[in-house]
Amino acid sequence: MRTGSAPRLVLASASPARLRVLQSAGLAADVLVSGIDESIVDDTRPDVLCGTLARLKAEAVAGRLAADAGSGTLVLGCDSMLSFDGEILGKPADAGEATKRWRQMRGRDGVLYTGHCLIHLVPGGPAGDAGHRLAEEVAATTVRFAEVSDDEIAAYVATGEPLHVAGAFTIDGLGGPFIEGVDGDPGTVVGLSLPLLRRLLRRLGLEITAFWRPGAD
Repeated sequence: MRTGSAPRLVLASASPARLRVLQSAGLAADVLVSGIDESIVDDTRPDVLCGTLARLKAEAVAGRLAADAGSGTLVLGCDSMLSFDGEILGKPADAGEATKRWRQMRGRDGVLYTGHCLIHLVPGGPAGDAGHRLAEEVAATTVRFAEVSDDEIAAYVATGEPLHVAGAFTIDGLGGPFIEGVDGDPGTVVGLSLPLLRRLLRRLGLEITAFWRPGAD
């Protein structure tokens, strides 16, 4: 049962890392993947691109849930992009591309952008009318990559992990040892910033503490 009268929280993402971030903070969430085609958004600005995709994911799931909002439902959409050397880097297409990226990134910095969109569905109407409130923001964090060797890159790519994440790296998994540091919220690099989520909730008149659930992790 949710704490107090807090709405149901739905994560519009298939990312297990994002779900773990919520759970580690005592926040229980259901998962409903949006299924949107990310190629429909074409923009050369990484902050705009990931912000737009986050909103589209949240809106797609909110649209499916609108008819059954119950006592209130919050849908959180997120999307991440790495900006490096003027390029926008999402998930690599294959192992060869992941290897090439790491050889370019090692010993240098990139900026990881994560868009967050929170839609509050309340009883009384479907998404898009009086029953829909929205708050959104993009977070940016500078990532400092270690001077990793070719052998380390090959071993990391062989695990398959880099193929499933924006920028071809993680900070909370096998890629963690290859990240020298970050300037900003590390949660942004994982894919979900808790301080930013708190701000978005407050814009909608909600407190993150109302969503705490003992044993959520």
